[in-house]
Amino acid sequence: MASLPPAPPKIRPLWVALGFVLTGLGVLGLLLPGLPGTVWFVLAAACFSRGDPRWEAWLLSRPVVGPLVQDYRAGRGMPLRAKWVACLCIVLAVAFSVGRIPVLAGQVVWVLLGFSGVLYITLRVPTRR
Repeated sequence: MASLPPAPPKIRPLWVALGFVLTGLGVLGLLLPGLPGTVWFVLAAACFSRGDPRWEAWLLSRPVVGPLVQDYRAGRGMPLRAKWVACLCIVLAVAFSVGRIPVLAGQVVWVLLGFSGVLYITLRVPTRR
């Protein structure tokens, strides 16, 4: 997946601002267990590519973040350990939160969403060994 084309000049600052918000969420994801970091960095890189390619280059040059985003863009997938952690986090998040949904239909939808997330990670995302 390559960089996106630049946005019209008037909205480029909005893309850059959104890129920084997503970068902040990515940093939180690296620090907090249960919150994924890579997805936020991938989205931030996409926003930076629309807003200002210099910020995209900056993000991709970060030692931890750059390889994660570049691996995703190249279709190399996730390390096996990361897949296990991601699936475990989905299962735990669904298990701890499903009881807080008061409507049975909502609980079923929430469990199905979690199950589809685990299926997607295990069956569709390549495993990098």
